[in-house]
Amino acid sequence: MYWTELKRSKIKVYGKESSVFLHNLLTNDIKGLKPYSFNYNLRLKANGEPVGDFFVYREEDFFIIDTEGDPDELINELEKLKLSLKVSFEKLDYRHFFVFEQKLSPFVFKKTDGFYTAGNPVRFGINGSDVFGRNIPALEGKSLAEKELEDIRIKHCIPKTGKELKKGFHPLEANILYAFSFEKGCYVGQEAIARVYFRGRTPRTLVSFKLRGEAVENGRIFLDGKPVGIITSISSDKKYGLGYVLRSIVGSKNELDTENGKIFILKECLFKF
Repeated sequence: MYWTELKRSKIKVYGKESSVFLHNLLTNDIKGLKPYSFNYNLRLKANGEPVGDFFVYREEDFFIIDTEGDPDELINELEKLKLSLKVSFEKLDYRHFFVFEQKLSPFVFKKTDGFYTAGNPVRFGINGSDVFGRNIPALEGKSLAEKELEDIRIKHCIPKTGKELKKGFHPLEANILYAFSFEKGCYVGQEAIARVYFRGRTPRTLVSFKLRGEAVENGRIFLDGKPVGIITSISSDKKYGLGYVLRSIVGSKNELDTENGKIFILKECLFKF
């Protein structure tokens, strides 16, 4: 068994209008979450640029949001955004582990002896479970280092805030449709998402590739001397990566140039959970 401890913040969101508040702030369907289920969300600027990502877990009468952001800073910001809505926030002092190869029902969770266990195929793109809370029993097996986690993420095509999800790239180019509800009402950035979604496929798409030669993150990708994409992530051994390329060339031109080497497209990052 393999596992790792994640540096993720947890915030309890509760109150009569907590579901309304989160539903209007995040990209996925919060009102439709049933108790002991969860989903993945982005928080966007008005132009569709990602601000951060969140897993939202619904308990019986409150929510737990899981994010990389500083909890105190986020709570201060949420307090300003709630306006007159009846919603409150509390920082939770939880530890969080991810256990690989532990196959549980996806997007549901349970609570046992003060901690939660959730089947989460989205975290790293493979079977595994989130284990977070207090009084978590000692885990057996090998603990993975941060660079190993990054390699797993890259291998399984999972976009990351600040890498693939950042200014200059539309979130739908990453093909993470599981982060969105296209039937809910307005939320911040909804118009920018809907405009691209209902227009059809994005011009660029996220791909995984094998590297030969030197390459750097944010380096350009070329076809016949013309820029057609950009590298966003590179594995620790410098052999694999993620990046955006023009959708029109995927499948027809799988060998492309970098500034000092080549990439060989392995697959388009498409997700089925």
